[in-house]
Amino acid sequence: MIEPQLFDDLARRLAATMPPGLKGLQEEAEKNFHAVLQSSLSRLDLVTREEFDVQSALLARTRAKLEALERRVAALEQAGR
Repeated sequence: MIEPQLFDDLARRLAATMPPGLKGLQEEAEKNFHAVLQSSLSRLDLVTREEFDVQSALLARTRAKLEALERRVAALEQAGR
């Protein structure tokens, strides 16, 4: 999951871009930005880097096994002819 500190930093940056006349609302806006960012990102179908790396390694092993089986089938087909 995305680090909470990233949400805090991004919300703080968004609130800092508010016009000077609205600086009094900055803290409330920062909280709202934080909530909106977290809500929006939680609806996305994201995985952690660790999960991605595990699945990538699994896919690489599966591809290697498939290639080995394809070579074996090809060799058996040649032998059967």
